Amino acid sequence: MERITGKYFIETPFDVENAAQVLAGEQSSGTFIAVPGETEELKARFAARVESITHLETVNSPAIPGASSKHNLYHRANIEVSWSVENFGYNLPVLISTLQGNLYELTQFTGLKLMDIELPESYSNHFRGPRFGIEGCRQLTQVYKRPLIGTIIKPSIGMTPAQTAQLVQVLAEAGIDFIKDDELLSKSANSSFNDRVDAVMKVINNHADKTGKKVMYAFNISDEIDTMLRRYEYVINAGGTCAMLSLNSVGLAGVKKICDQRELAIHGHRNGWGMLNRHPLLGIEFPAYQKLWRLAGVDQIHVNGIQNKFWESDDSVVRSIEACLKPLANGTTALPVVSSGQWGGQAFETYRRTNTTDLLYMAGGGIMAHPDGPGGGVVALQQAWKGAVDGLSQDQAVQRYSEFANSVKKFGSKA
Repeated sequence: MERITGKYFIETPFDVENAAQVLAGEQSSGTFIAVPGETEELKARFAARVESITHLETVNSPAIPGASSKHNLYHRANIEVSWSVENFGYNLPVLISTLQGNLYELTQFTGLKLMDIELPESYSNHFRGPRFGIEGCRQLTQVYKRPLIGTIIKPSIGMTPAQTAQLVQVLAEAGIDFIKDDELLSKSANSSFNDRVDAVMKVINNHADKTGKKVMYAFNISDEIDTMLRRYEYVINAGGTCAMLSLNSVGLAGVKKICDQRELAIHGHRNGWGMLNRHPLLGIEFPAYQKLWRLAGVDQIHVNGIQNKFWESDDSVVRSIEACLKPLANGTTALPVVSSGQWGGQAFETYRRTNTTDLLYMAGGGIMAHPDGPGGGVVALQQAWKGAVDGLSQDQAVQRYSEFANSVKKFGSKA
């Protein structure tokens, strides 16, 4: 029977081998004491297995509170634990309960992080994954051989549908590829969902009729499932091509329900990511995280950005981009969404580190606050990426492109 393997980074004041066995037992057939019915036959079929242990360093203080060590020693290791697919079948919520459930609360651990997941081929075949992914999003926007350039409606909340549509008009005329609602906005007192869709799609459809270019707008449909389904249909009927979900807020089952409709590209926003990942020895790493959402069917997923405004390192961002671009067994990929304090200056380092243009490159303030207005901001980003791909340095791009030069004056001189 096929198995799923969880790869963990752990810290424990106990014997590492024993701690790993406790994790395997707690998350499958065992509990804190032997119970009637836990037969050898049952364990052989359903018990988790510790597949490997790689000892790392020993430290003198715990990463997080847990059982104390008499010798003030805390042992770190990478461990791999596997489960038979028979334990949960193709049930994503129960899979999560297995991989990320009570194991975080075991006193045996003063640190535990799910680093990656190995999935059997049948999982990628059962879960169809993203309906659109990279190639589908390119087809919808007719953008090839460069990143999709996108932005977020700012201010995040407070604009009326008419004001939002007016801004969309400016951005569309400037050549933007993608626009999204902020995650803080779905329906507000002065911007009902339906009114905003009507106003925005009127602009987008008119622009497409005139130019042949249809801007992708990700409307934030996050809500209860029935409401999300109604909003999803409303976007389709208005001629939209994309919907946004706040992944951690909606949850795997809700996200999968929406993705299973398979008519709109799904933009997955990972707001709340810091509470899942920021501690180095608690939570989940992005390579594991993004696989779960890709199984659910998300087409685009946020990965932060190079030289971002948040805490995440450039190395982590690069690993996240690479994870999205690595196909699952069924060949599907997800479009990495680069965001967080981005402007054209980071394009050069982003391209150098990743060597890919398969990105949705998002800039909020980097477009909206451009000295030449939002239109100049869009052009400057396009210029920056052309310069990066063509092998120009930032200084050379400044000499060649006036809008990009103005963004350097505004946002800084270092990429």
